[in-house]
Order: sequence, then C-alpha cells, then structure tokens
Amino acid sequence: MKEFDLKKELKQLPDRPGVYLMHDAGDQIIYVGKAKILKNRVRQYFQTGVRRTAKIEMMVSKIAWFEYIVVDSELEALILENNLIKEHTPKYNTLLKDGKTYPYIKVTVDEDFPRVLMTREQKKDRARYFGPYAMIGSVSNIIELIRKLFRIRTCNRSLPKEIGKGRPCLYFQLGQCDAPCMGSITKEQYRETVDKVLRFLSHDYEEVRRTLRDKMMEASDALDFEKAAEYRDLIRQVEALHAEQKADDSHTEERDIIAYATEKGNTVISVFIERNGRLIGREHHYLEQTEGQDSSELLGEFLKQFYDGIPYIPKEVVVEEEPEDRELLEEWLSGKRGRNVHIRVPKIGGKEHLIKLAKQNAEMVLRQDLDKIAREERRTRGAATEIAELLGLTDVHRMESYDISNISGFLSVGSMVVFADGKPRKSEYRKFRIKSVEGPNDYASMEEVLTRRFRHGMEEREANKESSFTRYPDLILMDGGKGQVHIAEEVLNRLGLSIPVAGMVKDDNHRTRGLYFRDEELPINVKGEGFALLTRIQDETHRFAIEYHKSLRSKTQVRSGLEDIPGVGPTRRKTLLRYYDSIESLRKAEASEIAALPGMNAAVAKQIVDYLKK
Repeated sequence: MKEFDLKKELKQLPDRPGVYLMHDAGDQIIYVGKAKILKNRVRQYFQTGVRRTAKIEMMVSKIAWFEYIVVDSELEALILENNLIKEHTPKYNTLLKDGKTYPYIKVTVDEDFPRVLMTREQKKDRARYFGPYAMIGSVSNIIELIRKLFRIRTCNRSLPKEIGKGRPCLYFQLGQCDAPCMGSITKEQYRETVDKVLRFLSHDYEEVRRTLRDKMMEASDALDFEKAAEYRDLIRQVEALHAEQKADDSHTEERDIIAYATEKGNTVISVFIERNGRLIGREHHYLEQTEGQDSSELLGEFLKQFYDGIPYIPKEVVVEEEPEDRELLEEWLSGKRGRNVHIRVPKIGGKEHLIKLAKQNAEMVLRQDLDKIAREERRTRGAATEIAELLGLTDVHRMESYDISNISGFLSVGSMVVFADGKPRKSEYRKFRIKSVEGPNDYASMEEVLTRRFRHGMEEREANKESSFTRYPDLILMDGGKGQVHIAEEVLNRLGLSIPVAGMVKDDNHRTRGLYFRDEELPINVKGEGFALLTRIQDETHRFAIEYHKSLRSKTQVRSGLEDIPGVGPTRRKTLLRYYDSIESLRKAEASEIAALPGMNAAVAKQIVDYLKK
C-alpha cells in the first residue's frame, strides 16, 4: 500500500467535478463514486457525526486511501463513474447482476461467406447490424425466415479454409442451406444472396414477395401442391413481418416502465417494455448490496447501469419515484439517444397503473427467487466466509489456487486460478510454461510459478499498471500440504509479501480433508459450503492445468511430425501450427489449400502432402 496522508490529501481535493476511487489496505478498489464538487463529497466520508447507512459505515472503516479523476462536467463524471464500476465491480457499489440488452441481427459481411446471427452487443467491426428488436422471439423468427428464404449458412466453420472438410449439416438436408462448406455455391453467387438478405432486413419485402409468388404459381402449375403450400406460408410470414414493421413505423409512443421490490438487501427491478402503445415484453434484473440504500439512489444507479448496456433508448422512462440526479440522467440518456428523453414519475392514470403492475411483478419474482438467491449466497460468499472463519482471517474476498501438471517431467506447466467472493473469475486465470526446471520437480516448478507471478505483480504496481497480477489475493491455496505451503511462504518472504497460504490436504481418495495452515492441519466440515467451494477450486485448478498441458502436447506432437518434412523450416512450421491443430487435420488438407497459406507455395505444399501420404 502506498504512503497516504489523509489530512493532507483531503485539503488538496479540488473544487471540480470528478470521480473518486476508494481503496482498502489490500489495494482493492472497494467503492467508486462521482461528485459535482470533489472537495465537498469526499470530505463527507471522513467527517464525524454524519449519519450514514451501515453499509457506508462499513465501507468507510475499510478505506486505506483514495484517488480521484477530475473531469470537465458532472455528466462526464457520471459516464466515467459508470465505466469504472463496470470495470472494477467494487464491493460496496450497487451492482446490476444481469446486464440484459435488446437483441440485434448481425450480418457478418466481412466474411467470405457471411452469416446471419443474433447478438446483444453492437461492436465496432465491419459487420452490418439491424435493430435493436424489443423481443428475442421476433429476432429468432426473422432469422429462421431468412434461412428458409435465402438458404444462408448458420455454422461457424472457417470458410473457405474448411471447404470440403466434414459433411454438410442438417440444414442442407432440409433445403435451408446452400452448403458453401462443400463448395456447392461460389463466393460470388453467395454474395448475391447476401445482398438480397441485406435488402430484406432494410424492409425491402416486395422483391421477396414477388419471387415467392412466382415460385408458388410454378409449383401449382406443375401440380406440386405441397410445395405451393410451402411458398404460400412463406408469403404469409413475410407479409406478417411487413405489417408489424409498418405498425412500428406509424406510431411514436415508446416507453419503459420501471418499478422495484426489495427485501434483506436483495432487490428485483421490473422493466416493462411498451412500444406503439402496446406492452410487448418485460424483463427482471437483480441488484446486489442494496440493504439500507436510499430508494432514489438505488433507482439512479440502476438507470445508469441498465441504459449504459442498451444502445436503444426509448423516448420516455417511467419510474415509481424520483431517481437521484434526474436532470443529469435525462441529459445523459438524451445524448445517447440523439433526441430528448424524459424521466416521468406518474401519480394517476394509465402510467401509474403500469407502475403498480410492474411493482407487483417485481415483488412476485423476488418472493420466488429469495431462496435461490440465498442458496447462491451461501455457496459463494457464505462459503468464502466459512473458509475465512476456519483460518481465523477477517476476509477472503479473493483466493488464488495453483497447480503443476506434467508427465514424467515432460512439458511442465503451472496454472493460476482465481475465485472472487466464491465465484470463478476466469478472465484472470493465468498459465505458466515452466522454464527453469528440468524433470519432474513439482516443488521447484511451483517456486518458479509463484516467483514469476508476484514479481510480475510488483513490477506492474511500480509502473502504476492495472492487471490481474497487481491484485494480490487474500488467501493462496496450494494443491498440496506442508511442502507446497512452505515453498509458497519462502517465495513470499523472499519478495517481502505477507499473504496467508493454506494447503489443501488430501485423503486416500485424493479429496480435500482439511487445510494445512500455519504449521497445523485444520479439519473441515465435509458437509459444509466451505468444503464444497474448496472442492470446486481444486477441480478447477486441476482442469485448467491439465487442459493447458494437453494443448501443448498436441502442438508439440504436430511440430515434431513436421520437423522431417523437406522445405519446412521453423517459420513454415509456425504457420502450419497456426492453421492445423493435429497431423490428421493437416493430412486431410489439399495441396492448393496449403499453398494459399502465408509463406507457402505450390512446390512446398506438394512436398508436405506427399510426405504425409507415406
């Protein structure tokens, strides 16, 4: 932790808008907030005699130091605060658990053989996006109709690289795909079809209707009445879609109706989606850590997080009570929409009735899900607390577990698995290829892994970088007993770090029976949630290490199989490894396909094919 003079830092706070970040003694960001005037807002946390909720009191007691970012306006502060909350998920911020968004239809026009997909995020790529649509069902129906009309592929094969590999899928057998994976259609022909799809998604239905009508008449004239009936049904689906789209274009009313229910720190927020004067859908969202929170602040936090993840903003947002920073939120939403957005708090009339209906729904969902929420809390945070109590620690918010995998010392690898509040944080898992150890020496391999992990973290902290390595754990779990624990403690002592280390001691069936901690084996309740969490961590650590080891073995086998091929040196071996994951997949490749790869030519490709056929 950095040296921090609280009195001095409070005096230096600027008289400007900005965002502040509160850190605990372990350097974790535990709270992010915004302020119209940083000087006034941050000082309030450290003033005596100020009434606060129990949650804020607990947060303040954990603050070791703070930092702040100055911006030009309160609106900029709101946007930055929202981004930082999403990035760091601070423990004492109210967090939206399920970031649902309206779906889009995505056409991957940058691919040689484009696909039509449903997605919930609009990325800055070269694809074409249509939507957003209010309901998932309508998107699924449109994609299914496109498949029937245009026979566009739905698979995720890499074409043209994988043309001719494997068999065509079921959609080809059903007449709903032209099987570009088998070379049944040229790239130019397929592109013409994709252009028709793009026109169709842009509401140009007449071309499709005319084509279907002609095919229906041809089938009827040929007395193929079953086929004629299929075309008739497709025409009806197209006309129904057209009618729905016309209805959407002819009305301007659109609003979201938002109400909530809360109990024991668990909050469900119900969102009713009204478009064109019709209620077309509803969603339910969960907020964490809301106990004792002011309702206007809760609604304000929800609106920021919910609409930040949704590109489509309605003209009107109807809420049951005034949210915090209403005018600022309206300004922000209007900027995202490009037109005015109003937040309404109705007292009488139809909107007030819808608010009551939304609230009733939120209360019903909360009642149904309280048991599920409690179970999830017990198996995650509750389990972590159980482990902390067993070890006599105050907090184990973040746990890191390590394992070594090898076969007789061959290709030794290490794995680092991270659990935060009892849940896996897979984006922060890390893999290590052992560099300094020869042969099957797990202790020396573990020493290398831990040294590299924490030295890397120390270097990045000194450089003021933020990564998974700069976040130190509250507890290190070793997949072994006394020996592994002492190795870890030696590494930490050498680096000047003080982090608790516990070893997962195994029984005869290689299952955890207790924890080795501070030179003592502590028995654990095998029927408790803490034991179940340790088992999940142990299994995940093994899985991650073994999968990495398998992938390296596979690549090594391919590389060794390529070393004797004439004309294939290190650079070309790398190229082949990038495109083929096994000798078998390379053996199935055509010479023309290999010749098209970077750095290859027809002569080398022929040598490779001839060699592998021996």
